[in-house]
Amino acid sequence: MIDRDRFPIDPWRLVETSYSEEDTGVTETLFALGNGYVGMRGNHPEGRRAYEHGTFINGLHETWPIRHAEQAYGFAEVGQTIVNAPDAKVMRVYIDDEPLSLDVADVREYRRELDMREGVLRRHILWCTPSGKQVEIDFERLISFEEKHLAVMKLTVTVLNSDAPVAINCQLINRQDGEDVYGGTPNAPRKAGFDPRKAERIAAERTLLPQEYWQDGIRSTLSYQVNASGMTVAVVADHFIETDNEHELRTLIEPDIAKNVFRVQAKAGVPTTVTKMVAYHSSRGVPARELVDRCRRTLDRAATEGVAHIYERQRSWMDAFWERSDVVIGGHDDLQQATRWCLFQLAQAAARADGRGVPAKGVTGSGYSGHYFWDTEIYVLPFLAYTSPLWGRNALRTRTLMLPAARRRAFQLNEAGALFPWRTINGEEASAYYAAGTAQYHINADITYALAKYVRATGDVDFLHREGVDIAVETARLWATLGFWREGDERATFHIHGVTGPDEYTTVVNDNLFTNVMARFNLRFAARTVREMQDDDPDAYRLMVDRLGLDPAEAEGWDMAAEAMHIPFSEALGIHPQDSLFLEREVWDLEHTPVEQRPLLLHFHPLVIYRFQVLKQADVVLALFLQGNHFTPEEKLADFQYYDPLTTGDSTLSAVVQSILAAEVGYQDLALDYFAQSIFVDLADLHHNASDGVHVASAGGVWTALVSGFGGMRDHFGELSFDPRLPASWPSLSYSLRWHDAKLGIVITADAFRLRADDAGPVTFSVRGEQYTVEAGGELVIPLSDQGPVLAGKPTLKQFEDVRRDDGTLLSASVPTVTTSLPPVTEAIPVVGGAPGSADDAGYGVDS
Repeated sequence: MIDRDRFPIDPWRLVETSYSEEDTGVTETLFALGNGYVGMRGNHPEGRRAYEHGTFINGLHETWPIRHAEQAYGFAEVGQTIVNAPDAKVMRVYIDDEPLSLDVADVREYRRELDMREGVLRRHILWCTPSGKQVEIDFERLISFEEKHLAVMKLTVTVLNSDAPVAINCQLINRQDGEDVYGGTPNAPRKAGFDPRKAERIAAERTLLPQEYWQDGIRSTLSYQVNASGMTVAVVADHFIETDNEHELRTLIEPDIAKNVFRVQAKAGVPTTVTKMVAYHSSRGVPARELVDRCRRTLDRAATEGVAHIYERQRSWMDAFWERSDVVIGGHDDLQQATRWCLFQLAQAAARADGRGVPAKGVTGSGYSGHYFWDTEIYVLPFLAYTSPLWGRNALRTRTLMLPAARRRAFQLNEAGALFPWRTINGEEASAYYAAGTAQYHINADITYALAKYVRATGDVDFLHREGVDIAVETARLWATLGFWREGDERATFHIHGVTGPDEYTTVVNDNLFTNVMARFNLRFAARTVREMQDDDPDAYRLMVDRLGLDPAEAEGWDMAAEAMHIPFSEALGIHPQDSLFLEREVWDLEHTPVEQRPLLLHFHPLVIYRFQVLKQADVVLALFLQGNHFTPEEKLADFQYYDPLTTGDSTLSAVVQSILAAEVGYQDLALDYFAQSIFVDLADLHHNASDGVHVASAGGVWTALVSGFGGMRDHFGELSFDPRLPASWPSLSYSLRWHDAKLGIVITADAFRLRADDAGPVTFSVRGEQYTVEAGGELVIPLSDQGPVLAGKPTLKQFEDVRRDDGTLLSASVPTVTTSLPPVTEAIPVVGGAPGSADDAGYGVDS
């Protein structure tokens, strides 16, 4: 998947050995740096040609009115788009007034590396100028995890074989507005055609309105107010030069650019180093002048501390991160490199989000407009909860802060409680397409599931009782009013209609299995939480009752609805239908769909896709994983075999879940295939949109695929259990977990499961149904007879041959076609074992 001459395998570094313009956008993403608050794409310091000159601050956004072609009540009204913060990355080099420009320069040596052990981006170049001067240029970039507002850049220039005049031009540039002569128009479309995964183009003439800007010696300042959202942002940079060469400083300040230019009379072999320390601050309402003051304080502390100490602190922070987060795959350095890159991306997306959400692209790109989705709760938060609980709590606090807006949204949709937005930055719904957006009510249950996951892993009932319970109660209230009761012959059942599940290729359906299963969990968790609070923490319970106006009878109603929740099941097929009408659709023949028509969402109208049994991403299969304790092994196998051939994988959220279930039910080789699709989704640009930023949820899913898929970890009912599925080609798999106060080290080999408790205990857990207890500082080695069931190959569409639905009609598979003329009706509807129009044929689909 990867050119290993250009990107050699290194377990701790992502290395690039040659420069190319063909994949500039991808490498800008792969070599991006961030800390969860501020992020910088991997643009070269020359600041010239780029796919996107991106510097992003989590939550810094512009708002704009959504203009619907046809308006209806309750449609989202205000869009939100991440703003490109002022660019501080630029440090241009001139020798004899000749600029270094990688697209035309005679570069004799080139090496760029993202050092994941140290959290530093480095680049080395040996440049031969047109006049024959050999120039060595070394560059470093660091975004601090300890000091979240701080970035450090360091550029060293040495003319090896001659004296020469050298200029180093350090800039701050507002790229959001105006045109930079080297970078082109900001946010300009880079490809023809429609792609909903990209950010919207802001139509206003000006987004960032200049506020305070000035220059004071080595210090430069730009600050702005965002036009419509009213947010403010400031950037201040200090510049230091170290050299034995003669030099002088020239400066320039304008509203959208600041320059600090060092002119150096370089002697042969005498290096010149310029260090640039940058501080960013942003706010939803603080005046820009106050942010400038904050930036100044940040830089004053950094200058006192010194650059060397900043690097030392970064390495110490990274050492602690890897100690608690690393996953080691024995004997596979290529997978090890990719795993660590994914884990590093999770740190870059979430470590210092500090109460902000985790955007779908982190702070590495403008894809999906910088919005927060359910991706965080289902795919990222498990990693946070089990390795860095504080980050997990901070991510959940984002949702508690959004509750007022979620309550307003529920009221607007005629429901009680709260309805969290499908996609958002500021808490308001930003999805203009309600069928695949607002209709995904399951986000409520996803957030409550993440809350429960965090509490299970950490034992942090204090957070649950103080803040988290508000989420549980308000989401349960929504399910109680959204759903309805239907009387049956034997018993009443509870149904949820008019919703969309995780699969966006099937929208606004009744009794979506994933939604119903997760809503059931949500209702039960809320009821259990308020009862436990009443018994165990009466003071917090009384405060919660007063705060939320809780009627004690509500919990009983939630339990009743959960117990009666309708879970669809087809007796004829022996599977759980994705929704009440899913099996009535014809099957999309993915095996014979041309590659050039993928992903489907870019080549077919939604109505065409909605008529078929075809999935953008795992839906039922995801429910089998998240709520696996409610399904038998036989049900999981049958459901996986049915849905796997129908799943396109057009979403990067899918392969990780398919990998986990494939491993559990026995498709071990297929599990590895899906794992490879997940772990290399960005590194190999498998979905052709890595240019727009890292797929953070997929990176989180890689951790889950390793720990819960191949590692077999589950925590159903708050009980820690393991059922490993180590691939036959892997000598070992090792990972760490935080379970309440204990740090656990797990090592899995073909014949043993080893668990060590380092600092707390006792810890009780089970392995394949047998219960064990390990004391603090103790270790247990448990023999394994095998690595679970093994099934050959993978499920295919052949399973649908001669298969009948519950109503007796045959399933059929086809591909939608475009024709210039329609065949006669008698030819279009053949009679095969049934009446015309009965769909009892094996060759015609709805759109043939």
